[in-house]
Amino acid sequence: MTRALRAAIVGVALFSPVALSACSAGQVTQTATQDRDKVGAMAQVDDITLRQVELAHPRAGSYEAGDDAELTMAVVNTGEEADTLVSVEGEGFSSAEITGSSPEVNTEGTPAGQTAVATADGIEIAPDTTVFVGSGDLTVTLTDLDEDLTVGQQVALVLTFENAGEVEVSATVSTPSNAQERGEEFDFHEGGEGAEGAEDIAREREAEAGGSED
Repeated sequence: MTRALRAAIVGVALFSPVALSACSAGQVTQTATQDRDKVGAMAQVDDITLRQVELAHPRAGSYEAGDDAELTMAVVNTGEEADTLVSVEGEGFSSAEITGSSPEVNTEGTPAGQTAVATADGIEIAPDTTVFVGSGDLTVTLTDLDEDLTVGQQVALVLTFENAGEVEVSATVSTPSNAQERGEEFDFHEGGEGAEGAEDIAREREAEAGGSED
């Protein structure tokens, strides 16, 4: 074996583990840094964070133009001062109606001892609390949709807070929480069930073919 060939073999042997190690490390790092929101959209402005922003699943399976859609989300205030959701605006609907009240919980998940009440000025979010819109009877309803909407489609919204300011977020029509009933099964055999139906169809086709030859 020549010196040149021996040197080439040794070089490949030394280089290969490094190359494989580098590829492996790159894959692990990319996977580890992925961070996806699995349920609803998320957005943040100043001390306000919106989580799980969705439109409630329509009872009929889809929304039709002119329908109202309920907005559901969690509004987290991590600041030291109260803030107020004063408006929900966007294209694709007439207006947003805010009504009702809902218990608040603090960021540790325990009750805060206060209640978020929808008033003419909006929804107040106390400091260090989370308000669940769509929980209890606190609701934000998008009225008179411009177009039909089905699962997975989105409506772009602009939420304005008194202190934090504006934040843009897309609300997706959510999937049903429970399994939906299946429609009536289609009979692929038409002439009957199982092999008997298939035989009936075959005989009919043979008869039609014979008649066309005559």
